[in-house]
Amino acid sequence: ITAAALFGTGSYLCGIAIVHFGLPWYLAIVVGIIGGAVMAAAIGALAIRTRGIYFAMVTMALSQCVFYLFYQAVDWTGGENGLRGINVRTIDIFGLKFDFINPLTRYYVVAAFVILALFMLSRILASPFGAVIEAVRENEARARASGYNVTLTRLITFILSGAFCGLAGALMALHLSIVPIEILHIETSGMVVMMSLLGGMGTFFGPFVGAAVFLMLENLVSIWTVHWQLFVGAVFMICVLFFPAGIWGTILKWVNK
Repeated sequence: ITAAALFGTGSYLCGIAIVHFGLPWYLAIVVGIIGGAVMAAAIGALAIRTRGIYFAMVTMALSQCVFYLFYQAVDWTGGENGLRGINVRTIDIFGLKFDFINPLTRYYVVAAFVILALFMLSRILASPFGAVIEAVRENEARARASGYNVTLTRLITFILSGAFCGLAGALMALHLSIVPIEILHIETSGMVVMMSLLGGMGTFFGPFVGAAVFLMLENLVSIWTVHWQLFVGAVFMICVLFFPAGIWGTILKWVNK
């Protein structure tokens, strides 16, 4: 539920760092990452002790507060019109200058950050702390009985998620050169949840598969009808009813049989 708030915070702070403070692109990305982590810490500190539907409701309410915070800060964020003017024409990497306006260059730069983020995430999950995260996810009561601080583990996990969301938001700001206010809307969080469920929650590559399927359906079906959401929603319902493990999760089950 908080994906939009964390993603949007990273995007807006990256854009603000460039537009209002003139920071170079790489420092702006760092600002976006830190902003996402700090926002996650603030939301997590207020909501992390709740469970189930209460956690969803609290985080949704806090996400709406973040939406209106950026919406009302017109001088910094542009309000309803969004933040514009994030113009990064060239990037300098170890003395080498690249034309960031070139779509191919932009693709490779963003892909490099995504690969780096995936590597860091895989290292975190493969670490002892990653094992603790999995233990808390699978059986919170048993993890607590084993001596782990479940609340602190959940908070740190939330903050790490905020940092990765902040990175994604910062990259989007650089890619689009604008930050629309819609990025903070609850629909963004819903789309992230749908992608994760389509691909398979609890798997490493599941969300990527879900995102690819969702975007492919959106692009293909929207050619034929403006009501593409109905078709995508039907596919989503079929997956939830008949493939609860998601597309990638179901494939892994079939392979491991």
